[in-house]
Amino acid sequence: MTEMMSRFMSWAGTLLSRAGRLQGATEGGLPVNLGSYDYAKNASAQGKIQNIDQAMVWVVVTLLMFGMIMVYSATIAMPDNPKFAKYSQTHFVMRHIISMVIGFGVALLVFQIPLEIWEKNARPLFIVALVLLAVVLLPFIGKGVNGARRWISFGVINFQPSEFAKLAVIIYASDYMVRKMEVKERFFRAVLPMGAAVGLAGIFLLAEPDMGAFLVIAIIAMGILFLGGVNARMFFLIFAILVFTFAMIIAASPWRRERIFAYLDPWDPTHTLGKGYQLSHSLIAIGRGEIFGVGLGGSVEKLHWLPEAHTDFLLAVIGEEFGLVGVVAVIGMFLWLSRRIMVIGRQALALDRTFAGLVAQGVGIWIGFQSFINMGVNLGALPTKGLTLPLMSYGGSAILLNMVAIAIVLRIDAENKQMMRGGRT
Repeated sequence: MTEMMSRFMSWAGTLLSRAGRLQGATEGGLPVNLGSYDYAKNASAQGKIQNIDQAMVWVVVTLLMFGMIMVYSATIAMPDNPKFAKYSQTHFVMRHIISMVIGFGVALLVFQIPLEIWEKNARPLFIVALVLLAVVLLPFIGKGVNGARRWISFGVINFQPSEFAKLAVIIYASDYMVRKMEVKERFFRAVLPMGAAVGLAGIFLLAEPDMGAFLVIAIIAMGILFLGGVNARMFFLIFAILVFTFAMIIAASPWRRERIFAYLDPWDPTHTLGKGYQLSHSLIAIGRGEIFGVGLGGSVEKLHWLPEAHTDFLLAVIGEEFGLVGVVAVIGMFLWLSRRIMVIGRQALALDRTFAGLVAQGVGIWIGFQSFINMGVNLGALPTKGLTLPLMSYGGSAILLNMVAIAIVLRIDAENKQMMRGGRT
């Protein structure tokens, strides 16, 4: 396993170094095909988008590599369970690595796409996302797991339309705010149509059911509206509507209400073996880790005690094996990454690149908010919700779309730097 990991890291490093020596080699930049738009008319503009944010790249690579190691640690004993007896010890980590390799290749391609193209295709992209959210509900297409129908199987990877919908909403909402900039102070002309679009996506997501993804998408849309200039009164009105909506959803669902009660007292005998089972074992795992952890591979809770240890509760395994130090390190990396992405968005806005700035900040909200929810659930600070830890948890489509989103942010940053040098994007 160690040899396999070292080969993968060496291969990825070689690709990155070769990419950096291509068209932008004259000034140390990453190659970019600037396409056939106005800026392509200037031949000297070709291949000059440079200075990729290496600090961000290495933080993302660190999260990916650490996530791969922890997915292997969390799944190595799963074949001992009769449910997974037909799988090898490396089954899950190999699928995870395949997802990372695919995501790396797609991210390199996405980096070549100018933001202008994303803006022109924002509405078709959102329509595709809605179609996929509807298609996954069909019994002969959607794949059901643990009572939820959220995946479309493509053999080596299970595609989750809700992950694609998160990115599509970011791009659509950013384009929407650019188009509605002149009427952003009017609720019925600016806010209500966006609310209806998100509500339609929410209907499909709740039918899966996937309330966690709906919550993330709603927060992303609300955040972009606020950052796009919607005034404070309308923002608080939107927030009140969202709180009321989710309160009604929880009130109308007995099993969601049970989750709330279990969160309030996970050690109650009626909850410990019921809706509070995952939370109680997550807290046990983190408690066992203390300051420095029990060591890599030494987790007991991952041995069939803690359900979904490789997905929703990966942080609990990190806490058990690496202790408080490991948890704080992960939190610190996500905090730095989210802040850096938001800074890139502010730079784009300062350059009058409204769409690009809102897209970057939308990605920052996505990564930051989803990681906050996942960490809060693992630490018992928030009710249990099925959201993975971005860039780290097992999940093919999640890893793929996370890497695509980061590639778009890196493209925005590269275009910002190109403009600050006096070039054109």
